[in-house]
Amino acid sequence: MAITIKDLQPREVWKHFEALTQVPRPSGHLEKIQKYLLDFGKSINVETWQDEAGNIIMRKPATPGLENRKGIILQAHMDMVPQKTPDSKHDFINDPITTIVKGDWLYADDTTLGADNCIGVAAGMAILESKEIQHGPIECLFTVDEETGLTGAFALQSGIFTGKILLNLDS
Repeated sequence: MAITIKDLQPREVWKHFEALTQVPRPSGHLEKIQKYLLDFGKSINVETWQDEAGNIIMRKPATPGLENRKGIILQAHMDMVPQKTPDSKHDFINDPITTIVKGDWLYADDTTLGADNCIGVAAGMAILESKEIQHGPIECLFTVDEETGLTGAFALQSGIFTGKILLNLDS
């Protein structure tokens, strides 16, 4: 039996990674992923908004009793580099990414996978969605157009975040 992305661990992260591969998100064309993330935040009942630059910010309160912990900001970018093989008919504006698992590796079918930084966004989503993790205040920042000049990061307004520790999940 062939292994698919649904079989990868931790399932909570890979579930979101797979869902994100179904949402086109090349740099400069992020409307679909922005809507997806806004809808996700509302569906899990965390404070969610889009800033003037197009960045998506989500805020999850601390687990009761841990409100005095330092807040953590998890940062990832939502865009991907749209590259494909010469024979591919893939349309990055409209088509989802097709994933393939070979041994211990996850690939895309004739395109870039977008794992940079889809895995960071997926990890942030899994943490926000978890009801099991005991935590202080958590904020997630999903920035726009990192691959083409850090547009979202450079446009951040001061005073938006309350967290004291920022973890960049770009990997």
